[in-house]
Amino acid sequence: MQKKISETLKGKTGYLLGFISCFLIVALALVIQTQYNLDPCPLCISQRIIFMSLGVLFFIAAFIPPKMLLTRIFTGLQVLTALGGACVAIRHWYLQANKESMIADCGVGFDYMFENFPLEKALKLVFRGTGDCAAIDWTFLGLTLPQLGLISFIAMGLYAIYLLNLNK
Repeated sequence: MQKKISETLKGKTGYLLGFISCFLIVALALVIQTQYNLDPCPLCISQRIIFMSLGVLFFIAAFIPPKMLLTRIFTGLQVLTALGGACVAIRHWYLQANKESMIADCGVGFDYMFENFPLEKALKLVFRGTGDCAAIDWTFLGLTLPQLGLISFIAMGLYAIYLLNLNK
């Protein structure tokens, strides 16, 4: 069974599956958002952007011939992107876990931040979080969206390493 899975994931197929998985995660977040009338906070949007970036890296990697140095570089980029996403998810989870000590401030929207502030200040505002970031609006099996995002980022990073080893 494991040999059959390995053969299926070898080459382009494995990377394309990573690409599809990343965009399915974003699509699922959008479904949850619309189904439950949730407004995504800046950290939620940041995680979605990171998942899409990771998906694009998997897509590009699908068309790189195996055993090239470029394959290793793209795996490194995939792992670093997944780690970056995991850091954002951990920050989001931290804000939710410590919402009692936060000042409940809705803050300004994601679009407003990037349209009206220099990039450095906008990024600081995003990662500072807001009262919206601390709210737990939805759970699945007792896990919040940032916790599910963290699991997904770790899984995608490990998957990238698995694909590199599979295609040696």
